[in-house]
Amino acid sequence: MRTGEQPVAGARGAQPVTGGTPGWFLPGAEERPDDSGAERTEFWRRALAGWDVAFYVLLAISAVSIVTVADTFPPDGATWAALGGLTVLLAAYVLVGRRGAQRGDLRLTRAYLVVLVLVVSLCSGVSTIGSILLFVGFSQVWFFAASLREGVVASVVLAVASCVTIAGGAFASGERPTTGDLVVLAAQMSVGLIFSLALGMWITRVAERSEERAELLERLEATQAALAASHHAAGVVAERERMAQEIHDTLAQGFTSVVMLAQTAQAQIEVGRPEQAADRLAQIEQVARDNLAEARALVAAFGPAALADATLAEALVRLGERFRAETGVQVEVVLADVGDASRDTEVVLLRAAQEALANVRKHAGARRVLLRLQREDGAVALEVLDDGQGLAPGTAEGVGLRGMRDRVAAGGGTLDVAGEPGRGTRVRLAMPLGTRTRDGDGTA
Repeated sequence: MRTGEQPVAGARGAQPVTGGTPGWFLPGAEERPDDSGAERTEFWRRALAGWDVAFYVLLAISAVSIVTVADTFPPDGATWAALGGLTVLLAAYVLVGRRGAQRGDLRLTRAYLVVLVLVVSLCSGVSTIGSILLFVGFSQVWFFAASLREGVVASVVLAVASCVTIAGGAFASGERPTTGDLVVLAAQMSVGLIFSLALGMWITRVAERSEERAELLERLEATQAALAASHHAAGVVAERERMAQEIHDTLAQGFTSVVMLAQTAQAQIEVGRPEQAADRLAQIEQVARDNLAEARALVAAFGPAALADATLAEALVRLGERFRAETGVQVEVVLADVGDASRDTEVVLLRAAQEALANVRKHAGARRVLLRLQREDGAVALEVLDDGQGLAPGTAEGVGLRGMRDRVAAGGGTLDVAGEPGRGTRVRLAMPLGTRTRDGDGTA
């Protein structure tokens, strides 16, 4: 494409009219960004092909009519003049008009409009049958006009010029038309002009509506794409938060246990208690193995490793025993039959118990812990109570507790954390039975 030229509606790589322009190509496209779509390009391509067919058919009919209706053979000068005009019009359409429309070159399309008006009006005056070209002229005016105003002006000029040439031809032939004849001619041409204007405006409106629908479709597609990208980004953030919470509830707590057990073992070695240090080392190995299993479960998008081969009750018992062995804190586990709790509910309850015991280890300084699971009114309730130092007024929630609260809320449950300085802390949560949570099976 040459510099300064715009893509054309209907041609390959073309751009249809935008912004309500009534023309069939895009004038001034260099001043506006290309916002065309494949649907509009295909629409204009089909329209251009249809106009080609209409032009060639009408031109052929006009030529045959001029020859067959001629009164003399061989054709006289008027007939040859009409045929010559058709030839000029054909050449101008192929070399100037259509090429200008394909390139979006206003100079070429306007030049073709001038040729079109001159040829059609002259042919109408030279031969009465030449007036059939008015169908070609009026239709092509609306094809090549770059605006509604330009189409109206060209149509009026064509009608007036045709009236003048037809009347002039009559006077030149010696017919001396009467005033009544001229009035009839003007009336006939006015009817043709009105029909042309109505048809042109209707075609323009159809084109504008088609363009508007295409633009709306593009905007809808862009909105859908943006919405999909937003959902994807939100999903990425949610998954990142979920993984962070899973790591905090499993691996981070395990590593904390390893550090504390290692410190305890080191202290026992320093005071000459190798047997107890060996027990701590065994516990470190077990915690490391558990962490490894949790890591593999996270990578494989499985549920908690503790629930892989055990019920929730068994997992809570193991959790309490391991906590007692690692910290020396007495843990009482009270379990009731909770019925058919969903896998999702079990995951939330187990993670909450792990986080609550981790907080006891890090902050409470407790000597005894009660871990109680029970069923009440269609829900499963878990309580973790300790006799530690309690909560000071205004104590901010940490990452783990916030994650626990989010996890419980996502499953439609409730969480309550209460405590007073020197009187221990109580963590209580209740989860509806069979509720799906954002964790799914612990992997959502």
